[in-house]
Amino acid sequence: MAQLICRDLALGYDGCEIVSGLTFEVNAGDYLCVVGENGSGKSTLMRTLLGLQTPLRGEVIREDGLRPNEIGYLPQQTQVQRDFPASVWEIVLSGCQSRCGARPFYTREEKKLARENAEKMEITPLLRRCYRELSGGQQQRVLLARALCATRKLLLLDEPAAGLDPKVTAELYRLIAQINKEGTTVIMVSHDISAALRCADHILHIGDEIFFGTKESYLRSATGRGFAGGEGAAL
Repeated sequence: MAQLICRDLALGYDGCEIVSGLTFEVNAGDYLCVVGENGSGKSTLMRTLLGLQTPLRGEVIREDGLRPNEIGYLPQQTQVQRDFPASVWEIVLSGCQSRCGARPFYTREEKKLARENAEKMEITPLLRRCYRELSGGQQQRVLLARALCATRKLLLLDEPAAGLDPKVTAELYRLIAQINKEGTTVIMVSHDISAALRCADHILHIGDEIFFGTKESYLRSATGRGFAGGEGAAL
């Protein structure tokens, strides 16, 4: 069943187009990687899918009962965010805020959900620690647990492994793959084409050429062969 349908999207700022002609569909349980050159509009697409930015043209249709506040989001981190002086528990639990409405407290069920997601991301021993004291990889696990508290349907991840060393990156991708295997749809922006081809079942390439399809068809396409630089030979 489709969760997101994007039809002829044109994205940009102040009437100036960055990219146009984006048409694709994401079904429940898919793992879509968005790849392309720097500045091609990948992060702008993520903000548009979240409803934080209006497309210049086209439409985003949410199906399967999906609402904007039911989408978990892990944005690119800034230095200010890395130095946020809160406990790990507070940050993970804050992912339940969209469930609270006007209620000024968290329920027992929401606290249970936060503990379950902390365990899933293997950060339970860190819950009393200050977030800014953690390593980059630990911080990303905390933010993933927070995003999972917001949704069981769809996760949007914008360069989740940026700045992490290869071992930590591999562990993070393992956790994301497990989340997807358990039924959560994943849309991930990545500059790492080899990781995209290992993890995803669908690829959206944004740039001078636009491609959307399975990773196998991407590797057979002229766009995929040029961008992947021979990665397909290893698959």
